[in-house]
Amino acid sequence: MWWSFSKKEKPAFSASSTAEEVTQGIDGSGLTAVVTGATSGIGTETARVLALRGVHVIMGVRNIVAAGDVKAAIIKEIPTAKVDAMDLDLSSMASVRKFALNFNSSGLPLNILINNAGVATGKFMLSKDNVEQHFATNHLGHFLLTNLLLETMKRTARKSGRVGRIINVSSEGHRVSYHGGIRFDNINDPSGYSRYFAYCQSKLANVLHANELARRLKEDGANVTANSLHPGMIPTNLFSSSSILSNSVAAGLFKMLSGVVLKNVQQGAATTCYAALHPEVERISGAYFVNSSLGQASSMARDVNLAKKLWDFSMDIINR
Repeated sequence: MWWSFSKKEKPAFSASSTAEEVTQGIDGSGLTAVVTGATSGIGTETARVLALRGVHVIMGVRNIVAAGDVKAAIIKEIPTAKVDAMDLDLSSMASVRKFALNFNSSGLPLNILINNAGVATGKFMLSKDNVEQHFATNHLGHFLLTNLLLETMKRTARKSGRVGRIINVSSEGHRVSYHGGIRFDNINDPSGYSRYFAYCQSKLANVLHANELARRLKEDGANVTANSLHPGMIPTNLFSSSSILSNSVAAGLFKMLSGVVLKNVQQGAATTCYAALHPEVERISGAYFVNSSLGQASSMARDVNLAKKLWDFSMDIINR
């Protein structure tokens, strides 16, 4: 990890800062971003604000009809906006591979990849590839997507001279995963399963993934960074159809980890947009952001050996 902020450089942002505020005055013209899960919540707001700043936004979505509505709303507000949608189901490796193939074949550059989409299911489920649903969608789908788009990102960075940015939207919930962090030996075993810890496990994986990717990118000398973040606790669709927070203890813990005040969507998208566009972040990699400022992930999330083990474990699954 390599990053620093001097007191003079550190932006004066807070939990109440909005995505528009943290990107005020930033020109994203000429940049292209892929944003997963952009049809609701902070994903939609992230796409809107990036488009507002001139970025060409590609929404990776499961629901193309809903994406059409989001695109229409953004263009109605911002007539000059460049917004498109492509089909992407992160719970299916075949869908991820198809998305990456189509994107890489399009000739589009890729400057920013925002791994935002997430699920929070109420019961034990397996993905289309027979992997536990939280781990499959929140981590593995994004892990595969990132790997498949990485060469395009590196090439874009070389040609443009602009730093590529990969951002994993995690959660403070990463601090309270299963004992040991990742259930490598029984990731798909329903015995001992907790819907709450399974979600937190996937969020821990997001941070570990970003940290190990940052290390590898630095080792390769690539002009691409990788970071993770906590957006804040936002009452979005992520939990609306789930009973993951029905347990009062789990709900209370989430509230404690997220701070007393819940964020609205505009505030929730701020840290993502900050990490994607703010010039102060340009050379920072392997960091964890909270409230549009540098934060510190858990000691487990900063475990280099655990990150390497997760990388190898994830590679084994996607290459089966």
